[in-house]
Amino acid sequence: VPSLSDPSVPPSGVSCSGCGAELQCGHDGAPGFVPAERYRSLASEGPAGLRGAVCQRCWALAHHGSALRLRLPPEQHRRVVSAALRRPPRHGRGPLLLYVLDVMELPDPVLPQLPALLGPDVPAAGVLVVGNKVDLLPADCRGHLGRLRRRLAAACARAGLRGPALVDIRLVSAKTGYGVEGLVSRLQRSWKCAGDVYLLGATNSGKSTLFNTLLLSDYCKSRAPDIIDRATVSPWPGTTLNLLKFPIINPTCDRIFRRQERLKEEATKTEDQLSSKEKKYLNQLKKQGYLVGEVGRTFQQQKSSAEIDFDPDTLSYSMDEDPIDAPKKLEEREEFTHNEVKDARWCFDTPGIVKEDCVLNLLTEKEVKLVLPSHAIVPRTFILKPGMVLFLAALGRIDYLEGEKPAWFSVLASNLLPVHVTTLSNADTLYEKHAGQEFLKVPMGGEERMKEFPPLVPQDITLKGIGTTEAVADIKLSSAGWVAVTAHEEEELLLRAYTPKGTALVVREPPLLPYISTIRGSRIPGTPAYRTKKPPSFVENLRTMGSR
Repeated sequence: VPSLSDPSVPPSGVSCSGCGAELQCGHDGAPGFVPAERYRSLASEGPAGLRGAVCQRCWALAHHGSALRLRLPPEQHRRVVSAALRRPPRHGRGPLLLYVLDVMELPDPVLPQLPALLGPDVPAAGVLVVGNKVDLLPADCRGHLGRLRRRLAAACARAGLRGPALVDIRLVSAKTGYGVEGLVSRLQRSWKCAGDVYLLGATNSGKSTLFNTLLLSDYCKSRAPDIIDRATVSPWPGTTLNLLKFPIINPTCDRIFRRQERLKEEATKTEDQLSSKEKKYLNQLKKQGYLVGEVGRTFQQQKSSAEIDFDPDTLSYSMDEDPIDAPKKLEEREEFTHNEVKDARWCFDTPGIVKEDCVLNLLTEKEVKLVLPSHAIVPRTFILKPGMVLFLAALGRIDYLEGEKPAWFSVLASNLLPVHVTTLSNADTLYEKHAGQEFLKVPMGGEERMKEFPPLVPQDITLKGIGTTEAVADIKLSSAGWVAVTAHEEEELLLRAYTPKGTALVVREPPLLPYISTIRGSRIPGTPAYRTKKPPSFVENLRTMGSR
């Protein structure tokens, strides 16, 4: 079998259009690897051949959702980002940092690292904090987004981000588009085209998804989406290996006026006035999130396809097939002219900062896909008496040890993760029998997998209830999800919570969604469970007919 790599061939000097790593065929474990035969075939077409190609890892992510084992240590991530931020300002003004965090991960473990990452020698003009994935959270009461924003502001203040350095805090969904038009307007209004913009964030915060959404918005030069490929979007940690960028459009008065006119016109439409294709796309987004918003283009007709994806014929191969010879579609790739980019300000995507103590670091790609919520989370509430135990897959466990009365436990996690309730006397047996099996689902792989998986370790927690409709705290089981605990006023509870050894268990007080236990149906007779209830989705930028 011919070797896939060929160390004698020098690296290309061309970046992978999915992750930004330099394309090479010399080392199959390193970033940017393309099998040698495929590499030579593309290189033989001249400079245009490799431009626009993706490395084997990005291709595997885009087509199979699987990442080849490749991890960049945290120091290397920090080095790449730090070096980029310390470049001398090209336009006499330091960069704006767009820090993206997953609101479900509050208190965000990376936020306190930001001041150190910036350091005194970074000429940053400010940080704009973007709370992402708000579409996945059910509204537990009116005004829940305002409360989330205040929670985010408090987290920024604790991390030392305040005053002029903190430009703004925005809540968005990079995936469904909610809040993105508002973010673009805010960037154009306050930052205009003053300096470069860097997207920063932890792995799995949705940073690359936001980069891709901004690339297809009014924030990007109108010709750029045709020339720049989108970053590979994947739940696997650390997929953006180098700096990808797109040129920011200069928001002239005329452009801002035309953009406002488009947004005003769109806001007068009702859902009934959308085309069948737009309705279909909207319904798809509604299934995925509670909050939905359309991201449009003012200065260019959108392509007919809502999703621009890698073309498997021109860009790659499967892991076990010979490379396919590409049809000659890549010969005439568009390029920017010198005038288009000579004074351009750029928006850079950066590698994800790896979260330490995170359960996702212990999981396989397949397991990560089950654990990371991809659709609107439906809360699951159970009423437990002392002596009962709740399992979230085999990744978390909560024992209700002592208390006078029953209490409510509301699980907020991926809808694909099973929740099981048992008694304290049966709990250890259940875990030993079912961990690694279909019943508890994650981890998967039976006894062999569990031999290498860290054991669950306990932490005792004492809580005092504040009332039957308001949770007192969230027990956050690393990044697997959390359980909101609601108990009678003044009722003292002793709980014991478990997560895999080496992962962070956090008691979040106050809870993220304090009234979540009220979002439930009737009690299922003979069980501790309540029927689930899914709140309706809300679409911004559209006029609603008589309802919210």
